[in-house]
Amino acid sequence: MSVAPKRPKGPPLNAMRAFEAAARHISFVAAAEELNVSPGAISQHIKTLEGWAGTPLFRRNAQGVELTPEGQTLVADFTTAFDYMADAARALRNIKPNADFHIAALPAVAQLWLPKRLRRIREQLPEISFSVTAMETAPSLSREMFDLSIFFAKPDSSPNQISVCRDVIVPVCAPTLLDQTQRAGGFQGIPTLHDQIWKDDWATWSRNASYDLRNNKSGPQFSLYSLAVEEAKAGAGVLMGHLCLIEEALKSGALATAHPQSCSTGLSLVIQLPAQSRRRSETDQVVALLSA
Repeated sequence: MSVAPKRPKGPPLNAMRAFEAAARHISFVAAAEELNVSPGAISQHIKTLEGWAGTPLFRRNAQGVELTPEGQTLVADFTTAFDYMADAARALRNIKPNADFHIAALPAVAQLWLPKRLRRIREQLPEISFSVTAMETAPSLSREMFDLSIFFAKPDSSPNQISVCRDVIVPVCAPTLLDQTQRAGGFQGIPTLHDQIWKDDWATWSRNASYDLRNNKSGPQFSLYSLAVEEAKAGAGVLMGHLCLIEEALKSGALATAHPQSCSTGLSLVIQLPAQSRRRSETDQVVALLSA
């Protein structure tokens, strides 16, 4: 019986993973965010790899980091290797029949846009079981085990991206505040509600609408857009509404537009698919129902 030779012992896998992420981002901080570890852990992993290789792979300076020539020669091979590993892991997961269909979505999208559409999919595709992960940053679908992601992004012509709707913003408030805003001719004296992720919403809209916000009372900030929406419904102030996300609240009358002027942010709500999918038939059905 033949015995396959042992593979030569290489550096720790976590060290190589940390190097690949840091090299791709040219940032220890961004690599740490992607891998859910601290920047210090990334730095230590890379020192381990540099010790194993016997050569520096990054130059550290006051502005951040940059790859050495030795580091630059490794990036493409490391990236390809981890992409192959991700493909193998995806194939392994899909061996199981009726495996969960994994969706990654912006928290606001997961809370305000997705539920109605998931109900539709459950009714029409009862054989598919879903899991939804809310996250602030769109994942790399070539690395992470998601079947699709739903985030706001600049639309492109990629066959793996489906644009669902343009991101249009407009001030909204509870109907009980409408008389007050109309009498005042604007929002003076009414708090403006703010989302911490979309910090530029009010500035973007006021610039496009030629509306002077200097006399406005700046109200509370929220890290969850869905909570800001609930506060707006309760009459706490005027919120910059993303029409994709608040369409149901406008239709039901829970919210009303507080100003006739709307504007586009230049982004769209997009469904992003991995370049390689072993569940293309299921994915196509899900996408059709999500974008209907």
